[in-house]
Amino acid sequence: MELLVATGNAHKLVELGPLFPGHLLKRPADVGHPAFDVEENGTTYVENALIKARALYALTGRPSLADDSGLAVHAMGGAPGVLSARYGSEDGRRKLDSVERNALLLKNCEGFEDRRCAFVCALALILDEERIFIIQETCPGELLRAPRGEGGFGYDPIVFLPELDKSVAELSQDEKNRVSHRGRAGRRMACLLAELEAAP
Repeated sequence: MELLVATGNAHKLVELGPLFPGHLLKRPADVGHPAFDVEENGTTYVENALIKARALYALTGRPSLADDSGLAVHAMGGAPGVLSARYGSEDGRRKLDSVERNALLLKNCEGFEDRRCAFVCALALILDEERIFIIQETCPGELLRAPRGEGGFGYDPIVFLPELDKSVAELSQDEKNRVSHRGRAGRRMACLLAELEAAP
């Protein structure tokens, strides 16, 4: 099946692609909509994923997949959460890059002994107006006190996975797909798709 993914972020397709064997994932730009952009004004990951998937489906009429993800820090009450990509960029200031966001978050968490955190990913799939499927998964870890690793993107260098003794940025792509929030959600969604395609 061809799935349109509601993102302009090439990193997301790199991570999602291997999770959906037998399916062709494309961005809006690949099907003639390079300016696709949606205001993500939901208050939860699920709401934002649905906003994006619905907007893309309304535009194209094709099966549409969207994710919303972020980092939830326990001692911050789940923040930055759905605002993860915009963390530190409020009040009309320029959007911070990943290095700046990570540095700001670590600075704001300097005094926290509780370093528990989790990546969260919600996936929304719309096959038609009445067939909508949602999955949310997590990747729990601990907030580091300084970045580690050169791989991944976003907050990956500052999240440590004790069971692997690595930061997320130190994982290979295969390792990351196996344990990450997006990997877990993607595999479950792929299983659901396989069931749907096998059903009479």
